[in-house]
Amino acid sequence: MPDQGATTPDSDPMGRMEVATKIETPWAGARDYHFIAKRHDEVSDSTFMLITRFELKFRHRERSERPTMAKSNNPEPSNFRKYGVPFYAVAWVPYKSIRFDFKSEEDQKEDQPDRNDDRNYVVLAGGGGEGRSGIPNAVVLSEFDLASNSLSDLPVVKHGTGSDLPYRMAGHPRGEGLICSFPKFCRWFEWDGERSSEGHKLGIKQSEKELNLLQDVEQQLALEFNDEGSVLASGVQNGNLKVFKWPSMEIILNEAQAHASVKDLDFSPDGKLLVSLGNGGCRVWDVTSSKAVASLPKGNDEIFCSCRFSQTNEKNLVLYTVSVTGKGGSIATWNTTTWKRISSKSVVRDTILAFDVSADGKFLACGTTEGDVMIINSTSMRTHQVIKKAHLGFVTALRFSPDSSAFASASLDSSARVTIIQEAKENREISLWLIILIFLIAIAAYFFKNPQILESFTKI
Repeated sequence: MPDQGATTPDSDPMGRMEVATKIETPWAGARDYHFIAKRHDEVSDSTFMLITRFELKFRHRERSERPTMAKSNNPEPSNFRKYGVPFYAVAWVPYKSIRFDFKSEEDQKEDQPDRNDDRNYVVLAGGGGEGRSGIPNAVVLSEFDLASNSLSDLPVVKHGTGSDLPYRMAGHPRGEGLICSFPKFCRWFEWDGERSSEGHKLGIKQSEKELNLLQDVEQQLALEFNDEGSVLASGVQNGNLKVFKWPSMEIILNEAQAHASVKDLDFSPDGKLLVSLGNGGCRVWDVTSSKAVASLPKGNDEIFCSCRFSQTNEKNLVLYTVSVTGKGGSIATWNTTTWKRISSKSVVRDTILAFDVSADGKFLACGTTEGDVMIINSTSMRTHQVIKKAHLGFVTALRFSPDSSAFASASLDSSARVTIIQEAKENREISLWLIILIFLIAIAAYFFKNPQILESFTKI
């Protein structure tokens, strides 16, 4: 867990003892209190992590009290797996881009992954934090089979991280590896491969590469690469925003007080802009000049939760922000020229904790405190697909696959799920109404040509 000692009376005005007292109640009360906590800026991330620890405790109690018959009567779907680790982060592995480090040049050419290989891997990170909870901290690798819509029963790799909790992570888009944030440092992991009778077996290992500028630091709450993998951004719990060239780690931007606390980050598709989200609002930065170009104010009774750049069907750049309001979760769309709000729409009554946008810009994905996941059409802002109770716990992370055909979600209940995007129902609905309309027009035309038949009907 992040250092609980970092919580101070100023950052946690209610106090940890009071929080603990309030949560030592039946599970529904804990869930309601968590909603209140997330609705107030003054509650620190350390307190939030403390609350999630109690959630794990009550979830475990809740599961243990359920009838044993429930599981056998309702088998879990193949695209849903539990791996024994409460997850905080998820990402897709760019398998086709990975270059395995074999010893000889001949092996290097012979044993690279087949670029037509359709393997899909999902990497997850999380754990129980410090202490004697018995819940491990680990980076977990799972394989997803698209044809059978199934995740591997057991992890391909479960790399333990000792007492250190991997809380956030970012995968390099060109397959170089993975960066994870821990309570006081960041660590780089590399993809590992070995030959087997079934082809290449993907693994993960801790790298010898030292990230010196991300050592002995406070908890990194956000990590993000640009699409080219040439720039890395990190957001710290104390509000510090840093942007580095990768892999040289040369600092491009260093803003000590970008926010009171940096919660989320995202680069524009061309890498020229970076949006940072924190308590109070969003800021947009020009990566080249290292200057802020816009500040996006929050509305009344609105708390920003997440932010993502995307492109419309006309290839226009757009920015989405997710907020918690008195009515639940809402999504706002921003013009990236004037930086004015275009629209806001309430999409769910629950709090949205996880959010992502597909690479093709067609869909938005949301995960809620109730464990639901939903897909929203970015053009109409209508719900395209909903999976109720996709997870038993809070949905902590969401990521679309690079080809936008599916998304992976993770939860504090130690579960991972991959959801394939269904075909749009709109076309089928339009076709049905078109058939009905044509049928009615045909009937009207028939009676128009044969008025005597219509008259005979009216006389009956």
